[in-house]
Amino acid sequence: MESHGERAGEGDRVRLTAQMLKAWSGEFSLESILLLKLCGLGLVDLGCLGECLGLEWLDLSGNTLTHLGPLSSLRQLAVLNVSSNRLTGLEPLASCENLQSLNVAGNLLAGVGQLKCLTGLQRLEHLRLQDPLARLSNPLCKSPSYRAAVGELLPGLKVIDGERVSGQGSEFYQLCRDLDKCLHRNPGPVPPCETKPWVEPSYWKPPQDQGSSILEEACRQFQDTVQECQELSQKADNTLAQAEEALRPARGDTTSFVF
Repeated sequence: MESHGERAGEGDRVRLTAQMLKAWSGEFSLESILLLKLCGLGLVDLGCLGECLGLEWLDLSGNTLTHLGPLSSLRQLAVLNVSSNRLTGLEPLASCENLQSLNVAGNLLAGVGQLKCLTGLQRLEHLRLQDPLARLSNPLCKSPSYRAAVGELLPGLKVIDGERVSGQGSEFYQLCRDLDKCLHRNPGPVPPCETKPWVEPSYWKPPQDQGSSILEEACRQFQDTVQECQELSQKADNTLAQAEEALRPARGDTTSFVF
């Protein structure tokens, strides 16, 4: 959960306590907490976080963590973001058997060998070691062949650094990237794309010659259903627009929330 906007100032250090975690999550028991967002708090120690045995989603990005010891007890953890910390190893995560998505961009992982502790995680599919948009990386990413080495070490991965490892997804990504490069090389106005309705405007109009009251009633009900669908579609568009606005990071916030 959100930390009520409280962020540690430079030089401040926070040690997690049971009271803090309960207050931030709104739960009465540590084992009942499913989600925690503890980013940018200046954390150097995870305190009693390992007692949140039901935790499934955890964001620890933007702290000063050097180890993840308490996380070894979180068997239900599925999504973990520890980007922008000072980690040199990930050994405690070997026990997080349900881990599916891991973001460790912006740490001090020097070689692919430091990822061997993840080989036993059968459900791990998404791994991020660098995030160009947030300018986060790891020393091991300096090698041009690191993605291939990571893919060989962890063959169960489907996505590395946001790119599909194999299949049609990777081909589509390459196509989009090539298209983007082409557009940047040849800037120019993009012609507007004219959208056309799926059917003619008169398609939804009932026949004029109505000889049956049953048919008239059916047409009326159908028109009402179409109207309701259109209204629901508009509400859905408005809701999506509001969600996108709410999820858009504030200007100047470089914290990465990409898993």
